[in-house]
Amino acid sequence: MNFFGTFRGRLSVVLGLLLVMTIGVQYYLNLRTQAENINLTEMREQALLAGFALGVNSMTSQDRLRDFVEREGQSFYNERTSKRIRDILVIDADWQVYDTLSGKYLPVEDEEGGSETVDLRQITDLPPLMEGREKLGDDIKNFPNATDEGREDADGEAHAIPVETNQGRFYVMVILDNDKREAVARAAQPLVFTILVFLVAILVTMILVWRFTTPIANLSRAARRVGRGDLSFRLPESKRSDEIGSLATQFNIMTEDLEKTRALEDQLREAEKSAVVGRLASAIAHEIRNPLNYINLTLDHLRNRFKPEDDGRKETFEKLTSQLKTEVDRINRQVSDFLRYTRPVRLEREPVDIREVVESSLKIIEHQAEEHGVVISLIERDAVPDVLGDQEILRSVFNNLFLNALQAMESTGGKLSITLSAAGECVMLEVADTGTGIPESDLEKVFEPYFSTKETGTGLGLAIARRIVEEHKGSIALDSVEGEGTTFTIVLQAAFRECPVCSGRFAGELKCPNDGNELRPFGWSPEDESAEESL
Repeated sequence: MNFFGTFRGRLSVVLGLLLVMTIGVQYYLNLRTQAENINLTEMREQALLAGFALGVNSMTSQDRLRDFVEREGQSFYNERTSKRIRDILVIDADWQVYDTLSGKYLPVEDEEGGSETVDLRQITDLPPLMEGREKLGDDIKNFPNATDEGREDADGEAHAIPVETNQGRFYVMVILDNDKREAVARAAQPLVFTILVFLVAILVTMILVWRFTTPIANLSRAARRVGRGDLSFRLPESKRSDEIGSLATQFNIMTEDLEKTRALEDQLREAEKSAVVGRLASAIAHEIRNPLNYINLTLDHLRNRFKPEDDGRKETFEKLTSQLKTEVDRINRQVSDFLRYTRPVRLEREPVDIREVVESSLKIIEHQAEEHGVVISLIERDAVPDVLGDQEILRSVFNNLFLNALQAMESTGGKLSITLSAAGECVMLEVADTGTGIPESDLEKVFEPYFSTKETGTGLGLAIARRIVEEHKGSIALDSVEGEGTTFTIVLQAAFRECPVCSGRFAGELKCPNDGNELRPFGWSPEDESAEESL
């Protein structure tokens, strides 16, 4: 079995793909995060440089920061840096705010016309300072926002850059925005992608588990059905190419073998039963027929030698002896049916005119049919070919069917219709009566041996008929509606004739339709012609 066609192979491929996909997604996220970090670092550096340049320009000119950023042609405070810079503070050597971009901490005139500045050390709403003592030295104590805690959670960040001037050390403090939502989104992005990969893996795993467990559940249900005796059930998963398909195929082979074994066991039981019944039938038939023959001969002797002279007594005597002979004949027929069913059928198959056989059987019941008001019709559709069979044994089939039909209509009268027709390479016969019909509950039993709806029947007639038809490689079917009638349909093989020139096989023809040559019986050989000439 191809490895990739097995469930293990497919599972390995899927797990490998999931692993590659997970690694690929993580690698892509790492590259993307790295690119974003580089971009953020560049933006922050550009913002710091722009803020420092603006602060230096403020110290070396008479313009305020707000005036400078509004000046046309300046390239420091552009659209990109303005999104990051929240404010710029220029701090002189006395720690007074010299200039600000926002204008919030600019010096204001007092009542005496002087200038009142804002001391940096009194400002309390500045974001954390990012530089520490190693960069600012002892000056760090003058920065109110110098802290070692809360930098990660703060809204914004401050950077202080010293500038040495002839008036002392100035500081340019650049305050940058730090968007928390953007930071949270960047932190959550890998988690989101990881969850998506995990969900895809779960979905694929569920599909694989479902595809693997569903056939196993079907196999479990099938095993229970087989355990209850339903050996005809087959698993549909046998068309799969993986281990499940192989298992289903082996299961179907097992159930098929069990079904064949059961059929063979049934046949063996039937054969053993038939052998026992056959031996018993032969012994009983011998013991019964000897007394029957003696009774029958004695009745003939009584009718010939001891017939009364009186007309009244003669009529009664004839009636009683006739009834006795009828009962003897009935017992003899039942013994014959019993023997016929238990013994193997020996056929002498030859082309038989089926219409002639049917007409011969109808002659037996013509008188009884006329007495009971039964109308008989024989219909032949088109040209019906001969059938291949044993004429005498086939006649017993029709005798049984016609007698059954007559008995079903003896109290009400009716119509018995026999239809002959060609059906491809076969001949079909329909025997339909308008009698009492058969109850639906008995339709499946009528062909079983020893089952009869008549009080005096042996239940072997239809069983023998079906056996004879099947021995002729034909079929017999039954369709009946209680109160309306019964129809038996018999299909027999047609007897073909063969053209010696084109080797064509034809039914119901004497000459070849292709070349006009005389047809020979099917299976004819030159030895047959030599035998005919010698005769």
